[in-house]
Amino acid sequence: MNKEYLDIVYSRRSKPLTNYPEKLVDFIIKKANLNIGSDQTIFEPGVGLGDHLRIFKDKGFNVRGADISYKSKEFSNDLDIDVMDSDGKAFPYKNETFDIVYSKSFIEHLDDPEFYLNEAYRILKPGGKIITLTPDWVANHKKFYDDYTHKSPFSKVSLKNIKLACGFNDVNSFTFRQLPSTWNNPLIDKFCACLSPFIPYNTNIKFFRWSRELMLMSYATKPI
Repeated sequence: MNKEYLDIVYSRRSKPLTNYPEKLVDFIIKKANLNIGSDQTIFEPGVGLGDHLRIFKDKGFNVRGADISYKSKEFSNDLDIDVMDSDGKAFPYKNETFDIVYSKSFIEHLDDPEFYLNEAYRILKPGGKIITLTPDWVANHKKFYDDYTHKSPFSKVSLKNIKLACGFNDVNSFTFRQLPSTWNNPLIDKFCACLSPFIPYNTNIKFFRWSRELMLMSYATKPI
């Protein structure tokens, strides 16, 4: 029997929990202009260990998650998580159920990301937002397939265009470094940008790795 993906790629032994998820959620809330305390409901497919969804819940959002792995439900028995395959299959939710559909490191695992975005559009309320985080192909192409479950790479242009094709409005797509010190300090960000071409793609030094590898973030709105 194959071992569970979550046990291999997201093992707490090799990747212990830090305060980074909370910093990232704060960054996402600010960038996507989400309203804390507005009684909105967030749905996260590919919820994994539930780290981000739990933080959204702590900040006052109503939350629901889904994952193909039963381990996800075991890891997060404090969250409302459905075990299901979200690749090329309809979500078991009514139209216009959620205010926000959020995912990180999910869409690149799908055979049919367009089907997923159409489903996200269906279950979002009018005016609702879709927020997508995925590795930037341009910066990560040498390592992208180190994860054997990666299938669909995206760039800023392709992620923007696929959302427009699926009917979303006001699509914003941009890259950022997974180094919180660069988010509010342009000098550090510029230093990392100058340094990145000289960093080996397979480095294990975290500061160098996250200086070189960029994350792609895109958010958009379902028309009212």
